[in-house]
Amino acid sequence: MSGTLFTRRIEANIVNEDPIVEEIRQYRAEHAARYDNDLKKICEALREREKQSKKEFVSFGPKPLKSKQYGS
Repeated sequence: MSGTLFTRRIEANIVNEDPIVEEIRQYRAEHAARYDNDLKKICEALREREKQSKKEFVSFGPKPLKSKQYGS
């Protein structure tokens, strides 16, 4: 499926058909299609859904980088 947010790698002679995996892939494809396969739109929709939720979400800021010391 070119043009979608995910790809599948199929080895030469190995094709695993797991119905659960296929169901998840189908749902993911349908969900991405609702937002024109645009990751930015999907993230915006998820953030909006998060705001409307009654649940408390915790967000940790980025960790500062430690400076590296070289030599002895």
